Amino acid sequence: MSEFITIQVGQCGNQIGGALWPRILNEYGVSLTANNTKTSNSSSLEQSFSSFFHVPNSKQEHSFRTLQDLASCKVKARAICIDMEDSVVARYRTGTLKGLFDEKCLVTNYPGSGNNWAEGFCEHGPQYQEKILNCLRHSVERCDSLHGFLMLFSTGGGTGSGLGTYVLNCLSDFYPKTERFVSCAYSTGTEDVITSPYNNALATHQLLENATCVFPVENRCLLEIALRKSRNNCMPTHERAKEFNTTDSMNSSVVEMLLHLTSGSRFPGALNFDMNEINTNMVPFPKMSFLSSSFNHLVTANSKISSKRLKEELFFACCNRSNQLVQVDPLGPKSVLLASTLIGRGEYSTADLQGYIGKLQAKGRFTSWSKKAVKMGLCNVPPNGQNVALFSLFNTTGMFGLFQHIAKQFSSLFRKQAHIHHYTNVSSFEMDFFDECLESLRDVMHKYKSLENVGPQTIPRLEPRSCD
Repeated sequence: MSEFITIQVGQCGNQIGGALWPRILNEYGVSLTANNTKTSNSSSLEQSFSSFFHVPNSKQEHSFRTLQDLASCKVKARAICIDMEDSVVARYRTGTLKGLFDEKCLVTNYPGSGNNWAEGFCEHGPQYQEKILNCLRHSVERCDSLHGFLMLFSTGGGTGSGLGTYVLNCLSDFYPKTERFVSCAYSTGTEDVITSPYNNALATHQLLENATCVFPVENRCLLEIALRKSRNNCMPTHERAKEFNTTDSMNSSVVEMLLHLTSGSRFPGALNFDMNEINTNMVPFPKMSFLSSSFNHLVTANSKISSKRLKEELFFACCNRSNQLVQVDPLGPKSVLLASTLIGRGEYSTADLQGYIGKLQAKGRFTSWSKKAVKMGLCNVPPNGQNVALFSLFNTTGMFGLFQHIAKQFSSLFRKQAHIHHYTNVSSFEMDFFDECLESLRDVMHKYKSLENVGPQTIPRLEPRSCD
Protein backbone atom coordinates (compact mmCIF):
# COMPACT_ATOMS: atom_id res chain seq x y z
CA MET A 1 0.00 0.00 0.00
CA SER A 2 1.31 3.43 -0.98
CA GLU A 3 2.36 5.73 1.83
CA PHE A 4 2.51 9.53 1.65
CA ILE A 5 3.83 12.18 4.02
CA THR A 6 1.87 15.43 4.14
CA ILE A 7 3.90 18.61 4.72
CA GLN A 8 1.86 21.67 5.77
CA VAL A 9 3.70 25.00 5.61
CA GLY A 10 2.48 28.44 6.69
CA GLN A 11 -0.87 29.62 7.95
CA CYS A 12 -2.81 28.66 4.83
CA GLY A 13 -1.22 25.22 4.52
CA ASN A 14 -1.92 24.38 8.15
CA GLN A 15 -5.49 25.68 7.99
CA ILE A 16 -6.17 23.44 5.00
CA GLY A 17 -4.48 20.56 6.82
CA GLY A 18 -6.57 21.29 9.90
CA ALA A 19 -9.72 20.82 7.79
CA LEU A 20 -8.31 17.84 5.87
CA TRP A 21 -7.43 15.42 8.66
CA PRO A 22 -10.88 15.30 10.32
CA ARG A 23 -12.41 14.58 6.90
CA ILE A 24 -9.92 11.77 6.22
CA LEU A 25 -10.73 10.23 9.60
CA ASN A 26 -14.43 10.60 8.88
CA GLU A 27 -14.08 8.71 5.59
CA TYR A 28 -12.39 5.89 7.51
CA GLY A 29 -15.29 5.81 9.95
CA VAL A 30 -13.30 7.26 12.86
CA SER A 31 -15.47 9.46 15.06
CA LEU A 32 -14.12 12.69 16.51
CA THR A 33 -16.33 12.29 19.60
CA ALA A 34 -16.36 9.65 22.29
CA ASN A 35 -19.92 8.61 21.47
CA ASN A 36 -19.49 6.70 18.21
CA THR A 37 -22.53 5.17 16.56
CA LYS A 38 -20.80 4.11 13.35
CA THR A 39 -19.83 0.60 12.51
CA SER A 40 -16.18 -0.32 12.64
CA ASN A 41 -13.93 0.00 9.63
CA SER A 42 -14.10 -2.74 7.04
CA SER A 43 -11.01 -4.89 6.64
CA SER A 44 -10.29 -3.35 3.21
CA LEU A 45 -10.23 0.15 4.70
CA GLU A 46 -8.10 -0.95 7.63
CA GLN A 47 -5.47 -2.24 5.21
CA SER A 48 -5.23 1.17 3.54
CA PHE A 49 -5.24 3.13 6.81
CA SER A 50 -1.45 3.22 6.84
CA SER A 51 -1.35 5.32 3.64
CA PHE A 52 -1.61 8.52 5.71
CA PHE A 53 -1.24 7.20 9.27
CA HIS A 54 1.58 5.41 11.05
CA VAL A 55 0.25 2.40 12.95
CA PRO A 56 2.68 0.51 15.22
CA ASN A 57 3.25 -3.06 14.05
CA SER A 58 1.73 -4.51 17.21
CA LYS A 59 -1.52 -2.60 16.56
CA GLN A 60 -2.01 -3.44 12.87
CA GLU A 61 -5.02 -5.69 13.53
CA HIS A 62 -6.91 -3.18 15.66
CA SER A 63 -10.15 -1.56 14.52
CA PHE A 64 -10.16 2.21 15.02
CA ARG A 65 -13.50 3.85 15.75
CA THR A 66 -12.68 6.94 17.81
CA LEU A 67 -9.82 9.32 18.48
CA GLN A 68 -9.37 7.59 21.80
CA ASP A 69 -8.69 4.34 19.94
CA LEU A 70 -6.03 6.10 17.87
CA ALA A 71 -4.44 7.65 20.95
CA SER A 72 -4.36 4.37 22.90
CA CYS A 73 -2.68 2.61 19.96
CA LYS A 74 -0.26 5.53 19.44
CA VAL A 75 -1.40 6.08 15.84
CA LYS A 76 0.12 9.22 14.31
CA ALA A 77 -0.70 11.14 11.15
CA ARG A 78 2.08 11.09 8.58
CA ALA A 79 2.25 14.88 8.72
CA ILE A 80 4.88 17.58 9.23
CA CYS A 81 3.48 20.96 10.29
CA ILE A 82 5.70 24.01 9.78
CA ASP A 83 4.87 27.63 10.47
CA MET A 84 6.95 30.59 11.58
CA GLU A 85 4.00 31.66 13.71
CA ASP A 86 2.74 29.38 16.46
CA SER A 87 -0.97 30.26 16.38
CA VAL A 88 -2.27 27.69 13.86
CA VAL A 89 0.09 24.82 14.69
CA ALA A 90 -0.65 25.30 18.40
CA ARG A 91 -4.19 24.04 17.76
CA TYR A 92 -2.75 20.62 16.93
CA ARG A 93 -1.32 20.48 20.43
CA THR A 94 -4.48 21.52 22.27
CA GLY A 95 -7.41 21.05 19.87
CA THR A 96 -9.68 18.14 19.03
CA LEU A 97 -6.91 16.34 17.16
CA LYS A 98 -4.29 16.65 19.91
CA GLY A 99 -2.25 13.51 20.10
CA LEU A 100 -2.77 12.66 16.42
CA PHE A 101 0.29 14.67 15.37
CA ASP A 102 3.81 13.74 16.38
CA GLU A 103 5.36 16.48 18.50
CA LYS A 104 8.70 15.81 16.79
CA CYS A 105 7.15 16.91 13.49
CA LEU A 106 5.85 20.33 14.59
CA VAL A 107 8.17 23.21 13.68
CA THR A 108 7.29 26.76 14.79
CA ASN A 109 8.93 30.13 15.35
CA TYR A 110 8.07 33.73 16.09
CA PRO A 111 7.34 36.33 14.66
CA GLY A 112 6.92 34.90 11.13
CA SER A 113 8.28 35.70 7.68
CA GLY A 114 6.67 39.11 7.25
CA ASN A 115 4.90 38.26 3.96
CA ASN A 116 8.33 38.16 2.36
CA TRP A 117 9.46 35.21 0.22
CA ALA A 118 13.10 36.16 0.81
CA GLU A 119 12.79 35.87 4.59
CA GLY A 120 11.20 32.44 4.32
CA PHE A 121 13.55 31.10 1.64
CA CYS A 122 16.85 32.82 2.42
CA GLU A 123 16.68 33.23 6.21
CA HIS A 124 14.29 30.78 7.85
CA GLY A 125 15.09 28.02 5.36
CA PRO A 126 18.82 27.70 6.16
CA GLN A 127 18.16 28.46 9.84
CA TYR A 128 15.68 25.60 10.25
CA GLN A 129 17.05 23.23 7.62
CA GLU A 130 18.58 20.77 10.09
CA LYS A 131 15.44 20.64 12.21
CA ILE A 132 13.21 20.15 9.16
CA LEU A 133 15.49 17.45 7.77
CA ASN A 134 15.31 15.66 11.12
CA CYS A 135 11.50 15.77 10.93
CA LEU A 136 11.63 14.39 7.40
CA ARG A 137 14.06 11.65 8.39
CA HIS A 138 11.92 10.71 11.39
CA SER A 139 8.79 10.47 9.21
CA VAL A 140 10.48 8.61 6.35
CA GLU A 141 11.99 6.01 8.68
CA ARG A 142 8.48 5.17 9.93
CA CYS A 143 7.33 4.33 6.39
CA ASP A 144 7.49 0.86 4.87
CA SER A 145 6.69 1.91 1.30
CA LEU A 146 7.02 5.67 0.87
CA HIS A 147 5.71 6.79 -2.51
CA GLY A 148 5.64 10.55 -2.19
CA PHE A 149 5.33 13.82 -0.32
CA LEU A 150 2.21 15.99 -0.46
CA MET A 151 2.88 19.66 0.31
CA LEU A 152 0.24 22.26 1.22
CA PHE A 153 0.96 25.99 1.29
CA SER A 154 0.03 29.38 -0.11
CA THR A 155 2.24 31.26 -2.55
CA GLY A 156 1.14 34.77 -1.58
CA GLY A 157 2.64 35.09 1.91
CA GLY A 158 6.15 34.69 3.24
CA THR A 159 6.32 31.41 5.14
CA GLY A 160 4.26 29.32 2.72
CA SER A 161 5.88 30.63 -0.44
CA GLY A 162 9.43 31.07 0.85
CA LEU A 163 9.94 28.35 3.43
CA GLY A 164 7.53 26.05 1.58
CA THR A 165 9.58 26.14 -1.61
CA TYR A 166 12.79 25.85 0.41
CA VAL A 167 11.49 22.60 1.90
CA LEU A 168 10.56 21.52 -1.63
CA ASN A 169 14.17 22.14 -2.67
CA CYS A 170 15.36 20.02 0.27
CA LEU A 171 13.09 17.19 -0.84
CA SER A 172 14.52 17.45 -4.36
CA ASP A 173 18.07 17.28 -3.01
CA PHE A 174 17.73 14.64 -0.28
CA TYR A 175 14.88 12.51 -1.69
CA PRO A 176 15.26 12.96 -5.47
CA LYS A 177 13.62 9.64 -6.40
CA THR A 178 10.48 10.25 -4.32
CA GLU A 179 7.48 12.01 -5.88
CA ARG A 180 6.88 15.60 -4.75
CA PHE A 181 3.25 16.71 -5.11
CA VAL A 182 2.24 20.27 -4.25
CA SER A 183 -1.19 21.78 -3.74
CA CYS A 184 -0.71 25.54 -3.50
CA ALA A 185 -3.14 28.44 -3.18
CA TYR A 186 -2.55 31.45 -5.42
CA SER A 187 -3.70 34.87 -4.25
CA THR A 188 -5.48 37.19 -6.66
CA GLY A 189 -2.93 40.00 -6.23
CA THR A 190 -5.53 42.36 -4.80
CA GLU A 191 -5.29 41.26 -1.15
CA ASP A 192 -3.85 43.28 1.71
CA VAL A 193 -0.41 41.72 1.12
CA ILE A 194 1.07 44.22 -1.33
CA THR A 195 4.10 42.02 -2.01
CA SER A 196 2.08 38.92 -2.96
CA PRO A 197 2.83 39.32 -6.72
CA TYR A 198 6.55 38.99 -5.96
CA ASN A 199 5.93 36.01 -3.68
CA ASN A 200 3.71 34.31 -6.26
CA ALA A 201 6.29 34.65 -9.01
CA LEU A 202 9.30 33.64 -6.92
CA ALA A 203 7.47 30.60 -5.54
CA THR A 204 6.24 29.56 -8.99
CA HIS A 205 9.78 29.49 -10.33
CA GLN A 206 10.77 27.05 -7.58
CA LEU A 207 7.68 24.93 -8.23
CA LEU A 208 8.53 24.66 -11.92
CA GLU A 209 12.05 23.56 -11.06
CA ASN A 210 11.43 21.09 -8.22
CA ALA A 211 7.83 19.83 -8.02
CA THR A 212 6.80 16.55 -9.63
CA CYS A 213 3.19 17.69 -10.04
CA VAL A 214 1.40 20.86 -8.92
CA PHE A 215 -2.33 21.10 -8.21
CA PRO A 216 -2.86 24.87 -8.02
CA VAL A 217 -5.97 26.55 -6.68
CA GLU A 218 -6.76 30.24 -7.11
CA ASN A 219 -8.51 32.26 -4.42
CA ARG A 220 -10.62 34.03 -7.05
CA CYS A 221 -12.03 30.65 -8.19
CA LEU A 222 -12.49 29.36 -4.65
CA LEU A 223 -14.38 32.53 -3.70
CA GLU A 224 -16.74 32.23 -6.68
CA ILE A 225 -17.43 28.59 -5.82
CA ALA A 226 -18.03 29.42 -2.15
CA LEU A 227 -20.51 32.17 -3.02
CA ARG A 228 -22.28 29.87 -5.48
CA LYS A 229 -22.57 27.14 -2.85
CA SER A 230 -24.03 29.68 -0.43
CA ARG A 231 -26.60 30.95 -2.94
CA ASN A 232 -27.68 27.43 -3.93
CA ASN A 233 -27.67 26.13 -0.36
CA CYS A 234 -25.62 23.16 -1.56
CA MET A 235 -23.05 23.18 1.21
CA PRO A 236 -21.94 19.78 2.50
CA THR A 237 -23.44 18.58 5.77
CA HIS A 238 -20.37 19.48 7.81
CA GLU A 239 -20.74 23.11 6.65
CA ARG A 240 -24.48 23.37 7.19
CA ALA A 241 -24.06 22.62 10.87
CA LYS A 242 -22.31 25.92 11.42
CA GLU A 243 -22.80 29.47 10.22
CA PHE A 244 -21.57 29.96 6.66
CA ASN A 245 -18.00 31.19 6.57
CA THR A 246 -16.37 32.11 3.26
CA THR A 247 -12.87 31.08 4.31
CA ASP A 248 -14.08 27.74 5.66
CA SER A 249 -15.99 27.09 2.44
CA MET A 250 -12.95 27.94 0.33
CA ASN A 251 -10.79 25.59 2.40
CA SER A 252 -13.50 22.95 2.08
CA SER A 253 -13.21 23.01 -1.72
CA VAL A 254 -9.46 22.42 -1.47
CA VAL A 255 -10.04 19.59 1.02
CA GLU A 256 -12.58 17.95 -1.29
CA MET A 257 -10.04 18.08 -4.11
CA LEU A 258 -7.39 16.45 -1.91
CA LEU A 259 -9.80 13.74 -0.78
CA HIS A 260 -10.60 12.85 -4.39
CA LEU A 261 -6.96 13.09 -5.43
CA THR A 262 -5.78 10.71 -2.70
CA SER A 263 -8.78 8.36 -2.80
CA GLY A 264 -6.99 5.81 -4.97
CA SER A 265 -4.12 5.67 -2.49
CA ARG A 266 -6.40 5.37 0.55
CA PHE A 267 -9.13 3.02 -0.64
CA PRO A 268 -9.44 -0.12 -2.77
CA GLY A 269 -10.85 -0.02 -6.28
CA ALA A 270 -11.62 -2.20 -9.30
CA LEU A 271 -9.35 -0.04 -11.48
CA ASN A 272 -7.56 2.06 -8.91
CA PHE A 273 -5.47 5.10 -9.71
CA ASP A 274 -2.62 5.65 -7.29
CA MET A 275 -1.04 9.09 -6.88
CA ASN A 276 2.33 7.82 -8.01
CA GLU A 277 0.83 7.24 -11.48
CA ILE A 278 -0.05 10.90 -11.98
CA ASN A 279 3.37 12.06 -13.09
CA THR A 280 3.74 9.24 -15.63
CA ASN A 281 0.32 9.81 -17.17
CA MET A 282 -0.16 13.56 -16.87
CA VAL A 283 3.18 15.32 -17.48
CA PRO A 284 4.30 14.95 -21.14
CA PHE A 285 7.14 17.50 -20.98
CA PRO A 286 9.41 18.79 -18.20
CA LYS A 287 8.06 21.78 -16.21
CA MET A 288 4.57 21.38 -17.72
CA SER A 289 3.40 19.87 -14.47
CA PHE A 290 0.59 22.24 -13.39
CA LEU A 291 -2.73 20.35 -13.45
CA SER A 292 -6.25 21.74 -13.29
CA SER A 293 -8.64 19.83 -11.02
CA SER A 294 -12.42 19.82 -10.93
CA PHE A 295 -15.50 18.08 -9.53
CA ASN A 296 -19.11 18.91 -8.77
CA HIS A 297 -19.12 21.43 -5.94
CA LEU A 298 -22.90 21.76 -5.70
CA VAL A 299 -23.61 18.37 -4.16
CA THR A 300 -27.32 17.61 -3.90
CA ALA A 301 -29.10 14.52 -2.62
CA ASN A 302 -31.98 14.53 -5.11
CA SER A 303 -33.48 11.05 -5.12
CA LYS A 304 -35.67 11.92 -8.12
CA ILE A 305 -32.66 12.03 -10.44
CA SER A 306 -31.86 8.70 -12.05
CA SER A 307 -28.41 7.23 -11.50
CA LYS A 308 -27.53 7.56 -15.18
CA ARG A 309 -28.57 11.21 -15.32
CA LEU A 310 -26.72 12.00 -12.09
CA LYS A 311 -23.53 10.49 -13.49
CA GLU A 312 -23.95 12.54 -16.67
CA GLU A 313 -24.32 15.72 -14.62
CA LEU A 314 -21.19 14.90 -12.65
CA PHE A 315 -19.24 14.44 -15.88
CA PHE A 316 -20.37 17.76 -17.34
CA ALA A 317 -19.62 19.47 -14.01
CA CYS A 318 -16.04 18.14 -14.17
CA CYS A 319 -15.57 19.68 -17.61
CA ASN A 320 -17.27 22.98 -16.80
CA ARG A 321 -14.89 25.92 -16.40
CA SER A 322 -16.91 27.29 -13.47
CA ASN A 323 -15.97 24.23 -11.42
CA GLN A 324 -12.23 24.35 -12.13
CA LEU A 325 -10.10 25.35 -9.16
CA VAL A 326 -8.01 27.54 -11.47
CA GLN A 327 -9.33 29.87 -14.16
CA VAL A 328 -9.04 27.61 -17.18
CA ASP A 329 -11.62 26.26 -19.60
CA PRO A 330 -10.42 22.74 -20.49
CA LEU A 331 -12.87 22.40 -23.39
CA GLY A 332 -12.63 26.02 -24.53
CA PRO A 333 -11.56 27.04 -28.05
CA LYS A 334 -8.12 28.20 -26.86
CA SER A 335 -7.41 25.12 -24.74
CA VAL A 336 -5.52 22.10 -26.03
CA LEU A 337 -5.56 19.06 -23.77
CA LEU A 338 -2.17 17.42 -23.29
CA ALA A 339 -3.41 14.75 -20.85
CA SER A 340 -6.57 14.01 -18.87
CA THR A 341 -7.69 11.82 -16.00
CA LEU A 342 -11.17 10.84 -14.83
CA ILE A 343 -11.52 9.17 -11.42
CA GLY A 344 -14.91 7.70 -10.56
CA ARG A 345 -15.78 6.94 -6.95
CA GLY A 346 -18.60 4.67 -5.88
CA GLU A 347 -21.13 3.13 -8.26
CA TYR A 348 -19.18 3.60 -11.48
CA SER A 349 -18.29 0.94 -14.02
CA THR A 350 -15.56 0.77 -16.62
CA ALA A 351 -18.22 1.21 -19.32
CA ASP A 352 -19.39 4.47 -17.69
CA LEU A 353 -15.93 6.01 -17.76
CA GLN A 354 -15.21 4.76 -21.27
CA GLY A 355 -18.36 6.53 -22.43
CA TYR A 356 -17.27 9.79 -20.79
CA ILE A 357 -13.81 9.48 -22.32
CA GLY A 358 -15.44 9.19 -25.75
CA LYS A 359 -17.45 12.36 -25.10
CA LEU A 360 -14.35 14.14 -23.83
CA GLN A 361 -12.41 13.17 -26.95
CA ALA A 362 -15.28 14.42 -29.13
CA LYS A 363 -15.63 17.79 -27.38
CA GLY A 364 -12.04 18.69 -26.49
CA ARG A 365 -9.10 19.83 -28.58
CA PHE A 366 -6.08 17.56 -28.52
CA THR A 367 -2.68 17.40 -30.10
CA SER A 368 -2.07 14.66 -32.62
CA TRP A 369 -0.53 12.48 -29.91
CA SER A 370 -2.63 13.31 -26.82
CA LYS A 371 -6.15 12.30 -27.86
CA LYS A 372 -5.65 8.87 -26.36
CA ALA A 373 -3.75 10.19 -23.35
CA VAL A 374 -6.79 9.87 -21.10
CA LYS A 375 -6.40 7.88 -17.90
CA MET A 376 -9.33 6.54 -15.90
CA GLY A 377 -9.59 5.23 -12.37
CA LEU A 378 -12.25 3.49 -10.32
CA CYS A 379 -12.35 3.75 -6.53
CA ASN A 380 -14.92 1.64 -4.70
CA VAL A 381 -15.46 4.04 -1.80
CA PRO A 382 -17.53 7.21 -2.53
CA PRO A 383 -17.38 10.38 -0.42
CA ASN A 384 -19.52 10.36 2.72
CA GLY A 385 -23.15 11.08 1.99
CA GLN A 386 -22.86 10.31 -1.74
CA ASN A 387 -23.26 7.21 -3.86
CA VAL A 388 -21.11 8.44 -6.72
CA ALA A 389 -18.57 11.18 -7.37
CA LEU A 390 -16.38 12.06 -10.34
CA PHE A 391 -13.05 13.87 -10.23
CA SER A 392 -11.04 15.17 -13.17
CA LEU A 393 -7.49 16.33 -13.83
CA PHE A 394 -6.49 18.22 -16.96
CA ASN A 395 -3.09 19.19 -18.26
CA THR A 396 -4.09 21.93 -20.67
CA THR A 397 -2.47 24.80 -22.52
CA GLY A 398 -5.15 26.93 -20.85
CA MET A 399 -2.81 26.98 -17.85
CA PHE A 400 -1.05 29.71 -19.83
CA GLY A 401 -3.57 32.13 -18.28
CA LEU A 402 -2.39 31.41 -14.73
CA PHE A 403 1.25 32.11 -15.58
CA GLN A 404 0.27 35.18 -17.58
CA HIS A 405 -1.68 36.52 -14.59
CA ILE A 406 1.29 35.90 -12.27
CA ALA A 407 3.74 37.54 -14.68
CA LYS A 408 1.46 40.55 -15.23
CA GLN A 409 0.99 41.18 -11.51
CA PHE A 410 4.73 40.76 -10.95
CA SER A 411 5.76 43.09 -13.80
CA SER A 412 3.40 45.87 -12.72
CA LEU A 413 5.27 46.13 -9.40
CA PHE A 414 8.75 45.28 -10.61
CA ARG A 415 8.62 47.86 -13.39
CA LYS A 416 8.35 50.57 -10.73
CA GLN A 417 10.88 48.87 -8.43
CA ALA A 418 8.20 49.07 -5.74
CA HIS A 419 8.90 47.36 -2.40
CA ILE A 420 12.13 45.87 -3.76
CA HIS A 421 14.06 46.92 -0.64
CA HIS A 422 12.12 44.44 1.51
CA TYR A 423 13.82 41.67 -0.45
CA THR A 424 17.24 43.14 -1.12
CA ASN A 425 17.68 43.89 2.60
CA VAL A 426 17.57 40.16 3.30
CA SER A 427 21.04 38.65 3.37
CA SER A 428 21.84 36.18 0.57
CA PHE A 429 18.94 37.44 -1.57
CA GLU A 430 20.09 38.60 -4.99
CA MET A 431 18.34 40.63 -7.68
CA ASP A 432 18.99 37.73 -10.04
CA PHE A 433 16.17 35.88 -8.29
CA PHE A 434 13.69 38.34 -9.84
CA ASP A 435 15.17 37.97 -13.30
CA GLU A 436 15.23 34.18 -13.05
CA CYS A 437 11.61 33.86 -11.98
CA LEU A 438 10.38 36.18 -14.75
CA GLU A 439 12.43 34.29 -17.33
CA SER A 440 11.04 31.01 -16.01
CA LEU A 441 7.45 32.27 -16.38
CA ARG A 442 8.09 33.47 -19.92
CA ASP A 443 9.70 30.16 -20.85
CA VAL A 444 6.79 28.02 -19.65
CA MET A 445 4.25 30.37 -21.30
CA HIS A 446 6.15 30.01 -24.58
CA LYS A 447 5.99 26.21 -24.25
CA TYR A 448 2.23 26.24 -23.74
CA LYS A 449 1.68 28.64 -26.64
CA SER A 450 3.84 26.59 -28.99
CA LEU A 451 1.64 23.54 -28.35
CA GLU A 452 -1.64 25.28 -29.13
CA ASN A 453 -1.08 25.19 -32.87
CA VAL A 454 1.24 22.21 -33.20
CA GLY A 455 0.29 19.86 -36.00
CA PRO A 456 1.06 16.22 -36.73
CA GLN A 457 4.56 15.49 -37.90
CA THR A 458 4.98 13.46 -41.05
CA ILE A 459 8.09 11.34 -40.89
CA PRO A 460 8.84 9.58 -44.21
CA ARG A 461 9.37 5.85 -44.04
CA LEU A 462 12.87 4.61 -44.58
CA GLU A 463 13.39 3.10 -47.99
CA PRO A 464 15.80 0.21 -48.49
CA ARG A 465 18.89 1.06 -50.43
CA SER A 466 19.37 -0.66 -53.76
CA CYS A 467 22.00 -3.36 -53.97
CA ASP A 468 23.52 -1.89 -57.16
